[in-house]
Amino acid sequence: MNATENIAIPAKPPYKGVGRLIHIVAWGLLFGLPFFFTGKQQQELNLLNYVRSEIVPLSFMLVFYVNYLLLVNRFLFSKHPWRFFSSNILLIAFTMVAVHLVFQLLPPPEWHHPRPEREWQDVVGFLVVNVFLYTLVAGLSVAIKMTGGWYEMESMRKELEASRAEAELQNLKSQLNPHFLFNTLNNIYSLIAISPERAQGAVHDLSRLLRYVLYESSQPLVSLEKDLDFVRNYVELMRIRLPEHVQLKTNIQEDTTGVSIAPLLFISPIENAFKHGVSNNKPSFIDIDIYQEKDRITCTIRNSYFPKDATQDKSGSGIGLLNLQRRLELLYPSRHIFTYGREGEVYNCTLELKL
Repeated sequence: MNATENIAIPAKPPYKGVGRLIHIVAWGLLFGLPFFFTGKQQQELNLLNYVRSEIVPLSFMLVFYVNYLLLVNRFLFSKHPWRFFSSNILLIAFTMVAVHLVFQLLPPPEWHHPRPEREWQDVVGFLVVNVFLYTLVAGLSVAIKMTGGWYEMESMRKELEASRAEAELQNLKSQLNPHFLFNTLNNIYSLIAISPERAQGAVHDLSRLLRYVLYESSQPLVSLEKDLDFVRNYVELMRIRLPEHVQLKTNIQEDTTGVSIAPLLFISPIENAFKHGVSNNKPSFIDIDIYQEKDRITCTIRNSYFPKDATQDKSGSGIGLLNLQRRLELLYPSRHIFTYGREGEVYNCTLELKL
């Protein structure tokens, strides 16, 4: 599945069309059975015999669809099981009486040998078997209806989850853009006091970065080449304000063109490194290594650790890594590794994506 922030809402499930086809095929086979059981040992198949042979299947259809279209929804799904059972008792009794009357109205079949009179035990057994068959048909309608209802509920659940995920991603991205802008403006503000001329150039660089953030990154996917160019420009903009005792090393490269990626995934770890990796008066370092190997891209960031408290950092950027973690879970489920944490005096962050 391609990672995209516009998560597609599931299309209308195909099971309804398949279900109708199954109904047609099943009833077609049932009503076609008389054609498969004709021969020397059977009665000759004529119109009257065929009509007589279809009375029972028609009664099955009646019981099935009265349950499927009416009783299951009205009573069983609305939690009135006793009404459902009593309605079925009446329905099966009515159907059996109606079938008996229809057979009485039709001319009797011609038998080569006289049929013996049935004993009362045979009659009771015959009734029990018929009640069992009609009950089985009613139970089959309930099972099919409940299965279809489960598929429909599952489809609705997935649709709601997709809608929720899409709304959450849009909310995360709306947090990301102002968050990035706020941090960058803070850097330029600091640079103005050091070198106004360099601050002017930084504003020009910032305009290019904002063009990417506001226009390019609004797409669900961007080219890896453009996203890494953005990272390079951002790092160079951040480099301007670094004091001389800070060592910044970067290695940002991609192997192939035409590869797409969700935008702005690397900015939060890089911002975090500049925020917590630089001391005003102690030797500091930041190492940024981003490289691509076939269908994988890895971002590794190491920096000295000088954590800023709320009074030192006014950017409100603490949400950055948590924001990124949630985006990765939504965009690259089971296709990413994201770890970060302190090891002694060094803070490590690793992000690996399978594209």
